Amino acid sequence: MKFNKVFFLAIVFIVMVWSCKKDDDGIVYEPPKALSEIVNLDNDSIVKYMETHFYNYEEFANPPAGFDYRIVLGKIEGDNADKTPLSEMMQSETVTVRSREIGLDNDKEVEHTYYYLVAREGAGESPTVADATYIRYEGLLLNGTIFDASTVNPIWLEYTNRIRGFSVGTQHFKAGDNIIVNNDGTYEIENYGVGLIIFPSALGYYSGTAGSIPSYSPLIFKIDLMTVDEADHDNDGVPSYREDLNGNGYLADDNTDLKSEEKIQTTLVPNFLDNDDDNDGRLTRDEISDADGNIVFPYPDSNNDGTPDYLDPNY
Repeated sequence: MKFNKVFFLAIVFIVMVWSCKKDDDGIVYEPPKALSEIVNLDNDSIVKYMETHFYNYEEFANPPAGFDYRIVLGKIEGDNADKTPLSEMMQSETVTVRSREIGLDNDKEVEHTYYYLVAREGAGESPTVADATYIRYEGLLLNGTIFDASTVNPIWLEYTNRIRGFSVGTQHFKAGDNIIVNNDGTYEIENYGVGLIIFPSALGYYSGTAGSIPSYSPLIFKIDLMTVDEADHDNDGVPSYREDLNGNGYLADDNTDLKSEEKIQTTLVPNFLDNDDDNDGRLTRDEISDADGNIVFPYPDSNNDGTPDYLDPNY
């Protein structure tokens, strides 16, 4: 399984697919477990991991000659019994996960905590949750199994190629600087950000499986963030991060013309993939541009009702 080939809609599908098992009567389909059943189990597993593992912080603090600025994880035992655990170094944030996002037919919301470590800050800009990132990464389970990696050559990852925990986590790092583009299209980048993300299964694949990742698996990602490219997935002139209207870092639940799409029973398209966000027949780009085609910001609000024209079907 290559992480960069896991598309956004495929992720939504995966978490909605029910797991199954056989019994004497044939196949019994089991719906995903409730978020409330898993959230504390995941967090307990993550906290236990952080309390019993460390990273090579001493090398980052005093880099030896030829140090490659790669995170190395180890267990606190034996010769490493005196190491400072990750639990004393990592920071945390919470995000709200709605049951519908992981394939359950209810509107329950549960807060989930993810953890991140900035081993080297980086000298460039931080990405938003929606931006494309040029990145090296290694994905691990809590038992140390590597399920995917691109550790030699960086690759571009779009928002639509990433799971939610990866997107919210990478926004805490900074890209590099002094970017040199080689003739073969590769990059040489200095002072890039290096870090670690650990997040619960609801920010990953939850009840779904992907390659060697079992159901309900918290995930670890080592990150080398090389550079960032602001994304506009529908090319409507509004950067994708600005289409996160409710500010929850999850672009799929922002859909201004949801009711009109439901009424005509068409495909539901979130704003960041919709070039006519209010479905009024006028392209978003036209509603945020002046007569010369230049985008105007703040975006025009012709009737001064507090809603920009491109989100206002009544304008």
